[in-house]
Amino acid sequence: MNQYDIVVIGGGAAGIVAAISAKRKNASVLICEKMPQLGKKLLITGAGRCNLSNQKLDASFYNPEVKTLIESVFAKFGKNEIEKFFNGLDLAMHSDKGRIFPRTNQASSVLSILEIELGRLQIPSECNCEIANIQSSADGFILTSKTKKQFGSKKVILAGGGKSYPALGSDGNAYSIAKKFGHKLIEPVPSAVPLLMHDTWCHFLQGQKTTAIVTSVINSTHVRKVAGEVLFTKYGISGTAVLDISDDISVAFHRHKIKNISIEIDFIPFLTKNEFVETLTNRLKKGFPPEKIITGIVSNKFSLPLSFQLKNADVQGIANLLKNKYFRINGTRGWNEAEFTAGGIDTSEVNHRTLESKLQKGFYLAGEILDVNGVRGGYNLAWAWASGFVAGLAQ
Repeated sequence: MNQYDIVVIGGGAAGIVAAISAKRKNASVLICEKMPQLGKKLLITGAGRCNLSNQKLDASFYNPEVKTLIESVFAKFGKNEIEKFFNGLDLAMHSDKGRIFPRTNQASSVLSILEIELGRLQIPSECNCEIANIQSSADGFILTSKTKKQFGSKKVILAGGGKSYPALGSDGNAYSIAKKFGHKLIEPVPSAVPLLMHDTWCHFLQGQKTTAIVTSVINSTHVRKVAGEVLFTKYGISGTAVLDISDDISVAFHRHKIKNISIEIDFIPFLTKNEFVETLTNRLKKGFPPEKIITGIVSNKFSLPLSFQLKNADVQGIANLLKNKYFRINGTRGWNEAEFTAGGIDTSEVNHRTLESKLQKGFYLAGEILDVNGVRGGYNLAWAWASGFVAGLAQ
């Protein structure tokens, strides 16, 4: 049985950086990865562009209950340290509206740069190696894979990810390892995920993409408002604005079993309702056929769900539907379409300064396995880099 100072469980973003951080402190390190190669999930982040981080990186972009944890970790390894880390690996980067990307806009470039550093530091990895059991020993831990291979380690860093994109390795199995040491699991739910709706508008507008303002409404309370892209699909609705508000909805629906959930959409964000009514009224006065008065303002497809109002030249009705249209939400799509996981191991059970478990000495947790959920825009990957690096300082 090979012995190491640190075994990292999970070869994703957090796990790779944890291994690099530990090795730079002269620890002997092994990465155990259940997939055939490291970084499979990293390759699809940012739609394949790999949104590394964000120029505005602070705790306000994460679930509020982890504020002190985020502040503590970013104090050690924040925006500047993340950029310095990748600059040190000679990764060319650029900023797009505050979001940091590799210059190539290819996630594969980031993975290749990280693999070069793993090779330079001579950090070994065991792929196709899913850890099935872990137990404490006199010298630290003994880890056993599903194929009965064993490794000894003084310390363990668990960076096995959450539950999003299970085909790429994040299937929730890592939670059972943490629970073995008594850790509490905050129920994981899909985040940054398309929403389900049973509405005739989906039939009429399927495939239609538009820019709008979307507001989540939970138990009749307006929760979050976001401007961005909206895409109607055969099952409901997606697009950047919808993904950005989906975490509150997903937590309410899946974790708290709330059914009174809807979204309000303003399809005409560039006009007030009064201005929109005035525009439509003026078009009628100019001789526009009633069924054509929204032409050039929104896609012609909108004439289908609005056919009754258009036929009757119901200007106020049209304005009400396009400025304040409510859609009842019937759920979310599943883990295969969720970008992130909301939920995970309770962060109150880890040392906020070191990420060491408060329940098991020598056991550290990093990345998405913890109950840390950032908004879209590089925040979740920034957390992976930062938490991985801090956990890797375990000596």
